[in-house]
Amino acid sequence: MSPLTPELLLSAYAQGAFPMGRSRDDADLVWLSPRRRGVIPLDGLQVSRSLRKTLRKGVFRVAADGDFAAVIAACADPAPGREDTWITPAIVDAYGKLFEMGFVHTIECRIDGELVGGLYGVAIGAAFFGESMFSRRDDASKVALVHLVARLRAGGYELLDTQFTTPHLERLGAVEIPRPAYLAALRKATRRAAFFDPPQPLIDAELAAIAKR
Repeated sequence: MSPLTPELLLSAYAQGAFPMGRSRDDADLVWLSPRRRGVIPLDGLQVSRSLRKTLRKGVFRVAADGDFAAVIAACADPAPGREDTWITPAIVDAYGKLFEMGFVHTIECRIDGELVGGLYGVAIGAAFFGESMFSRRDDASKVALVHLVARLRAGGYELLDTQFTTPHLERLGAVEIPRPAYLAALRKATRRAAFFDPPQPLIDAELAAIAKR
């Protein structure tokens, strides 16, 4: 099996494929390109009344790209109903290199300095590929996703890929689209420029708009 290099990952994502481990300690990876792909339309995020209230209260201190190692470790931690993980040491190493190169980003939610929720993903052009999220407090991962969408909208992104859909993501607006439609959107998005760090006032304006829905 070819080493999991940053170059291989970027090429795969641009073609609609992504890797997953069979288990934490299995060195072999599987490459996936689902027939039906999960996406969250950037104008279609669904925010519940209770989540809007949490956003307005400012329960969490939210930041980006502060601690990739802590975020991916938390995403790989065992959780109820998920004792194992597809995030292998090879994935941690390769995505860490992509983070150093500026292709991987994180959103982190903290309370009193403690990391309690967040997510990470890969960015190529105007496409963002969500990889994993975690939550140690109520609404922490949801708040991270809202902040991600606000940042992507402010930065000119066009595609937010969730790979698959789950009931949790569907309640937040995720939908499935056929692979040909996904690949067309992917080609268009990866050829355009976007900015993960747009001016904070633009992000704040998007957050305010989302909180008022």
